[in-house]
Amino acid sequence: MTEHTKTDGLPGMDSPELPQVLEKARPRSERMNSEKIECNACPVLCQISDGRSGACDRYANQGGTLVRVDPVLLLRRTLEGGEPLLVPFTARPVVAGAPDPAALPDAAAEETSWNGDLLLADEVFITGVGSSTTYPDYKPAPFIVSSQAAGVDLVTVVTEGIFSYCSLKVKIDTDRFLGAEQANVRCKGEVVGHVTTAEYGSQMLSLGGVHHLTGGSKKEGRVTVEMMMALGNKQPAELTIDGGSQILIQAGRAPIVNGVEEKRMRVGCGSATIGIFAKQFFGKLDEVVVVDDHITGVLTEHQAGRCLDMRPSGIRMRGRKSTPGRYFQVANPGTGWGGTDIADPLAIIESWDAEAAWPGLRLLMTSTTGEHASWYVLNDQLQPVEQPMPDEVRRIVERIGENCEPSLTTVLFLGGAGGSLRAGVTENPVLLTRAIKDALVNVTCGGAPAYVWPGGGITVMVDVMRMPDNSFGTVPTPAIVAPIEFSMKLDDYRALGGHMDHVRTLEDALRRGAWHNEGAPTARQWVPLPAVNPWPLARPPLLG
Repeated sequence: MTEHTKTDGLPGMDSPELPQVLEKARPRSERMNSEKIECNACPVLCQISDGRSGACDRYANQGGTLVRVDPVLLLRRTLEGGEPLLVPFTARPVVAGAPDPAALPDAAAEETSWNGDLLLADEVFITGVGSSTTYPDYKPAPFIVSSQAAGVDLVTVVTEGIFSYCSLKVKIDTDRFLGAEQANVRCKGEVVGHVTTAEYGSQMLSLGGVHHLTGGSKKEGRVTVEMMMALGNKQPAELTIDGGSQILIQAGRAPIVNGVEEKRMRVGCGSATIGIFAKQFFGKLDEVVVVDDHITGVLTEHQAGRCLDMRPSGIRMRGRKSTPGRYFQVANPGTGWGGTDIADPLAIIESWDAEAAWPGLRLLMTSTTGEHASWYVLNDQLQPVEQPMPDEVRRIVERIGENCEPSLTTVLFLGGAGGSLRAGVTENPVLLTRAIKDALVNVTCGGAPAYVWPGGGITVMVDVMRMPDNSFGTVPTPAIVAPIEFSMKLDDYRALGGHMDHVRTLEDALRRGAWHNEGAPTARQWVPLPAVNPWPLARPPLLG
């Protein structure tokens, strides 16, 4: 037995709540302990003792039967009180010598919170969360379910994919300097990604990927997959960027940079802020400088100030002038004013033109979020002296802040759907790829809409905040386990060579569970459709 398949050293597993029988136990070899069963849900082939789970914590040995510990998640448009309904089924063995499932009580009779309405097709959607995988590749997907919506016959192919080629694209709303582009991102000391191009008001990270999962050391792969699962499941992860910041990020929450929680995403660059608020500044001051790591704006030089016929102030800025009133590189990137490294905004002013400036000139310096702002008046030596800010000016600074959206962390899962996923749908996988590119198939992940990248293959991207909680798992190869569903018209599924012999009605799937359960009911849990998500079976191309 290899190091990966030794599972006896894992902590003891409590009796799994809502276990799901998914696989027949693989016949024991002469070398296998008679008290163990072998799980073939992934290439690791864990040999699992009774009462323990495999290395992925998703499958377990319960009395000699291999069970899926977690329930399948079902989406329903409306639930009483908006709360999920838990459906307590008992797992039934399907190994040799087990009772005949037909002799056991009807599965639906055990349901306590389901009224027996075998659910209109436009009300229920089986997600891939908890559905099991198609490994080895030749197996059809666990659920291939037929339904009808608006008079159209549909099929949804449901599975959990094992993704080695996958990553997270993380958008962090902040002007703070996180790290130089291409700088390594570390978790627990291991390199797990890199800083990528900054976008408007946000810093971007690329985390995970096949080279970190399988191309480095065992520790690098293990730390990478644990970090990816945590972020995908909307949990926090602490990261360090070489030459940059320490950050604590969590999908849907404000990032914490060097121990300080971010509050606002900038309203725009310095130039944009000048343009947006120029008319409100006009008549209340003589000059405005909006400090920004990207483009620092100067009102009287800016086109907005010229259109308002403002008097030139004679201010001379450091940095590189781009166009009138717009300056690059006034300071280095950092965590100070406007994402620069300055704490004193006057440091970016080189001098004043004595022929243009005048004593009493009123100067506002602010950041792009309004979090930093100071008010100055030039003295007789044309030196800016800080004074209390007038209320009418402070109200404009507060409006800048009001127009800044809350700073958030966004986590997108990006994965390439490879052999086992496609083979689970059709015996000729390229036809599935073509059908998706021809817009005949709607791809979802946990019922959430997925963007399919152009070009070859099936590369999907999905916002984890739109997916059910705990949608992601792992296998110790290491790889990420993620749900994916392919919905299409029944005729289109037949045309692409789908596994028509394994198509079952929604009612049958709800009663009996996954296709290889042979009658054993599947533990399942109802979750409400998130308000931000469209109904998976009501989108083009399914219903037009």
